[in-house]
Amino acid sequence: MDACREIKNFLSSTNLIMLTSFDDEDEVYESILAGASGYVLKEIDSQHLIQTIETVAAGKSALDPSITDKVLKNIRKNAAEKEGLSQLTSQEKQILSLIAKGRTNREIAVTMILSEKTIRNYVSLILEKLNLHNRTEAAAYALQHHPERLKH
Repeated sequence: MDACREIKNFLSSTNLIMLTSFDDEDEVYESILAGASGYVLKEIDSQHLIQTIETVAAGKSALDPSITDKVLKNIRKNAAEKEGLSQLTSQEKQILSLIAKGRTNREIAVTMILSEKTIRNYVSLILEKLNLHNRTEAAAYALQHHPERLKH
């Protein structure tokens, strides 16, 4: 990764291919952010390697097919998770944020000047909208999806 960054810093128009044994998504993303235009696994056969080199030399990007599938699944998952959060009203986001801070329904009710029963109803709606099963999952979801997005 460091070598890729250094090459791109000095020769920004150079197209780089990462040839690696790592099929981890994080490695792929880090390579892309470092400036790589291609990412292939060492098991690649010579014909596909030549195709990849030609593709990248032509200014296009190339990913190993097995990695492409993982990346696309991750993108879909992230999009679905963002969509879930966007379904919440500002009040529901505020309640979710308070759940993530470990507040009880009673504490949330006092903070928001609502009844505890109303908060229970909101929590049920939030769980349903996000397809979660309990408060613990809701708290984990909130923390995982950037608490700053939950500000009202």
